[in-house]
Amino acid sequence: MDKNIKIYIAGHRGLVGSAIKRELERKGYNNLVYKTHSELDLTDSIAVTEFFKKEKPDWVIQAAAKVGGILGNSKFPVEFMLENLKIQNNIIENSYKNSVKKLLFLGSSCIYPKNTPQPMKEEYLLSDYLEQTNEGYALAKICGIKLCNYYNREYGTNYMSVMPCNLYGIGDNYHPENAHVIPMLIRRFHEAKINNLSETVVWGTGTPRREFLFADDLAEAVVYLMENKNANEVGEFINIGSGYDMPISEIVELIKETVGYKGKLVYDKTKPDGTMLKLMDVSKINALGWNAKTNLKDGLKIAYNDFLSKMM
Repeated sequence: MDKNIKIYIAGHRGLVGSAIKRELERKGYNNLVYKTHSELDLTDSIAVTEFFKKEKPDWVIQAAAKVGGILGNSKFPVEFMLENLKIQNNIIENSYKNSVKKLLFLGSSCIYPKNTPQPMKEEYLLSDYLEQTNEGYALAKICGIKLCNYYNREYGTNYMSVMPCNLYGIGDNYHPENAHVIPMLIRRFHEAKINNLSETVVWGTGTPRREFLFADDLAEAVVYLMENKNANEVGEFINIGSGYDMPISEIVELIKETVGYKGKLVYDKTKPDGTMLKLMDVSKINALGWNAKTNLKDGLKIAYNDFLSKMM
């Protein structure tokens, strides 16, 4: 593989994009292109068009997105749908116009219907109703998958789409309200520990089961696919996950143990649980030669150390 090919990473500062950047650098790729939001607003079609005309990347990894947890998605469905549609449409369209050789689009497991049979197979897409709490975001991601697939069918492009399960790791968003469950609880338990709180509230019932994947494992899978596979081998899209899940209550206990918080946990059952089951079927990606490496306990230690480094 030519390590001097020009690779554009959209969203290089986010959890996923930064992990992909680290993996590409680790493997010796030395012609990486990326821009901060202040340098390039990906919702601005004119700016994105000019960027692609100037840079002419060989590969594009589309990891840029407006993301958030249940609260953010529920309160701001317009923003989550519209901004993501603008970002991905601008990048995918300009990739075609500028003869990008290979593109990888990152979606989310929330594309699957709320009551999807478990584990979730790729063919279950659009087979039933979506979970309402993040429907706008999910619809935007589904449009991204379909747009990549349509370009492949109509114009013979080589655009792949991957659907990761819930992610966590280095560079996560630790916002107290808009973060996903693991970084939110890392922050909540850490603050409870340093403030000597006797109890801490956890949203929901703790009964839903969730699958989590360390972001650097996802990055390894992404680079593996870019180096070794093409769209015709991947199909419309492919799941990427750890292949196992556990109840939220057990995950909460692992985070509590990792942080070292000793107080009592109180579950606020008035808050939404979201989808009860979300386990990916990863047989397809495993058959293509990739498997997750990092177990949750080890990954949480790395994530907590990352959080502490940001608090210093």
